[in-house]
Amino acid sequence: MALLRPLLLDVVPNIQQTAAMALGRLANYNNDLAEAVVKGDILPQLVYSLAEQNRFYKKAAAFVLRAVAKHSPQLAQAIVNCGALDTLVICLEDFDPGVKEAASWALGYIARHNAELSQAVVDAGAIPFLVLCIQEPETALRRIAASALSDVSKHSPELAQTVVDAGAIAHLAQMIFNPDAKLKRQVLSALSQIAKHSVDLAEMVVEAEIFPVVLTCLKDSDEYVKKNAATLIREIAKHTPELSQLIVNAGGVAAVIDCIGCCKGNVRLPGIMMLGYVAAHSENLAMAVILSKAIPQLAVCLSEEPEDHIKAAAAWSLGQIGRHTPEHARAVAVANVLPVLLSFYMASESAEDLQVKTKKALKNILQNCTHLPSLEPLLYDAPPNILKHVVGQFSKVLPHDPKARRLFVTSGGLKKVQEIKAEAGSLLQEYINTINNCYPEEIVRYYSPEYSEALLERVENYQPVL
Repeated sequence: MALLRPLLLDVVPNIQQTAAMALGRLANYNNDLAEAVVKGDILPQLVYSLAEQNRFYKKAAAFVLRAVAKHSPQLAQAIVNCGALDTLVICLEDFDPGVKEAASWALGYIARHNAELSQAVVDAGAIPFLVLCIQEPETALRRIAASALSDVSKHSPELAQTVVDAGAIAHLAQMIFNPDAKLKRQVLSALSQIAKHSVDLAEMVVEAEIFPVVLTCLKDSDEYVKKNAATLIREIAKHTPELSQLIVNAGGVAAVIDCIGCCKGNVRLPGIMMLGYVAAHSENLAMAVILSKAIPQLAVCLSEEPEDHIKAAAAWSLGQIGRHTPEHARAVAVANVLPVLLSFYMASESAEDLQVKTKKALKNILQNCTHLPSLEPLLYDAPPNILKHVVGQFSKVLPHDPKARRLFVTSGGLKKVQEIKAEAGSLLQEYINTINNCYPEEIVRYYSPEYSEALLERVENYQPVL
């Protein structure tokens, strides 16, 4: 570092640029080298030269600032403290697209860490210039400027509002049509980061007429475009039933289900969650999700995906779909997901979040499920805290359904209920009593575990009549 610093002041411009590039590459490599650049008191010299030198040097100097800023909030703050923001904003007005790009990149890397650093970027007056940059003809510059706007917007509703007030949404929305996949990634990400904060911001994004064109991005060949498009739809859907209904009306649910079906891993995650958010709002929206054939696709994700966090999202969404009415719960239950949810809940190797989500999903579905054939397998495997809900559903249905009562006997369900050891006075014992009261006393006695022993005892004690 000590050898490179004097070269930044060399009389030959080419040597200055090469020295700056070398510093940038070192700082980019790891946190320790970036800290060495800060401690070497090199930043003030770079910032001073950034305003004075030619375009080649400006690009190199902005690269150093970006390379230092990317590692941590503390290093990004060091760049702010040495007055770099004002100079970087001046670079956004440069005639050379490469300088604008380098400055946008550095500002984005500073803003991405936290709300305070983002606010500093806003206070330096960068946002209107970044919005101008996304209107430039150069695709690379538009990508980086859109990415920087995304980094500013993500931290708080106030910062996102600043980006909106600068007129960013209309220009971002137009770029969804752009054929460049990397640009679409950043545009969709920026719109997601704006929409996620509040109903008002989500409505502003929707009013820019992103539907139905954003749905075409779900079929894009680029995996990140698919993922970011699904994320944008999820961030809009989560706010209100009205916004979710708008997405349903545009064909968004069916498009997301198709997208989940043709990709794997983390690309599926936002789509899986979007289905859960839509279904959570109301019975009608949950039914729209069911009729779009979401449940088989979510069941596949639950069984196929190796990652626990994706399984947890699928379990959560299935719980949101099934929690409304017996009809909703039945739709989930007949897809045979209840035993799968139970197995993940009981598996010791399942992550804690997966166990919590599967337990909640099971309770949501079970408390409404009246489809007894789907419930019966759980009688044999479920732990007491889940078994309580399963037996509870039988106790609600059997008193009113003679056919179900007969089937419950022939399938071995009544025998299994007699084997359950419940604490006296517990809710589970109450449910068991309700079930037993649906049958003649001798039938219940016949299926109780002690009955065969009692019979044998009577045989032993019986005195034959000769």
